[in-house]
Amino acid sequence: MQTEETITEIKKTVLPNGLKVVTENIPGVKSVTAGFWVKTGSRHESDELAGVTHFLEHMLFKGTDKRSSYDIAQSMESVGGYLNAFTSTEYTCYYSRCLDTQLERAIDVLSDMIQNSQFPEEELEKEKKVVLEEMKMYKDSPDDYIFEMFSNNVFKNHPIGRPIIGFEETVTNYKKQDLFDYMAERYRPDNLLVAVAGHVDHDEVIQLLNDKLELDSAEPTVDAEQPLTNYEKFQLEESKAIEQTHMVIGRRALNYDHPDKYLLLLANTVLGGGMSSRLHQNIREKYGYCYAIGTFNQSYTDSGLFGVYIGTDKDYVPHVRDLINKEFEIIRNEKVGEKELSEAKSQLKGKLLLSQESTSNRMNRLAKSELYFNRFVTLDELVENIDSVTADSLLSFSQKFFNPETFSEARLVPEKR
Repeated sequence: MQTEETITEIKKTVLPNGLKVVTENIPGVKSVTAGFWVKTGSRHESDELAGVTHFLEHMLFKGTDKRSSYDIAQSMESVGGYLNAFTSTEYTCYYSRCLDTQLERAIDVLSDMIQNSQFPEEELEKEKKVVLEEMKMYKDSPDDYIFEMFSNNVFKNHPIGRPIIGFEETVTNYKKQDLFDYMAERYRPDNLLVAVAGHVDHDEVIQLLNDKLELDSAEPTVDAEQPLTNYEKFQLEESKAIEQTHMVIGRRALNYDHPDKYLLLLANTVLGGGMSSRLHQNIREKYGYCYAIGTFNQSYTDSGLFGVYIGTDKDYVPHVRDLINKEFEIIRNEKVGEKELSEAKSQLKGKLLLSQESTSNRMNRLAKSELYFNRFVTLDELVENIDSVTADSLLSFSQKFFNPETFSEARLVPEKR
């Protein structure tokens, strides 16, 4: 029996096989973005198959029993749309953006990829080379490399800390059957979510999925227990043939549903949210110590990651470190002024509202609401939570969160010549 929930233009249906469908009709647009989300990411893999979720994402574009890889690529491009995918720590998404008149084609192609991919041996071996080259590309990108290095150590000996792309030794050992087995285990109806935003009719989407996506009910998907390992403060350094020192100072942070997440969101904005932020104004504008500096705030189901990234000359590192720690100390001990706090709130709300002009962003927000909260989180609720942060509550949170004893450091430094 299917259940339904409606909030204004947001509609949700759970089909009898467990597949969830959420749609948002946006009057006045002619486009639509459809995403097939699988609640599986790099953290759900065994050590032996590290990186298989990302590899599988690549392989679903390599042909089905009725479409070649070229047919898949050309299917949406030939009508002015596009088809793409991405893999994260906790989910995989295959999506298409197109004119509303091409929605049936988009759902047909995505359904075909999910159900009927063949993984030809020739394509399998070729794609291993592609992914190994992708690994080299990340290793050649210092900011990607330092983030991975930092995350690996913040979540040491835990699947969250593994690189999403996997390792050379695991990727080269994948077998065709590994992919089929992993799909059978993780790509089950109760582990799938279809999200569609744009000029769309909910009932039409349900009908198209009933016609195109023939997934039988299966045993419920089981997620293995993954208790978090203890976080221990660290300092580490590696050298590469680069010109700058790339540095991250950070710590474990908050999960998606943490009651303090809006406090961290505001602190993150004040410290590193753009060119007007404290870190950018102080370290780049006042002293000229860097070109790139910013903060990041990543949340997972059960934890998170917060930090400051900077690329700077090796001689500036001690000064930069002191300045970053000084900003942490200031936000711990002094209330953020009402004007600065109000501007940070306006910045966050402005970004939220601007993102609503893209059907792709709307589809992403629709899906993540369902994946992490099992309901649609309205803009009004987000704005209300942002506005509820006070200078006093932000200070109280910062006194605990920005404790210097909890912050670690990773550096990628130029090799000595």
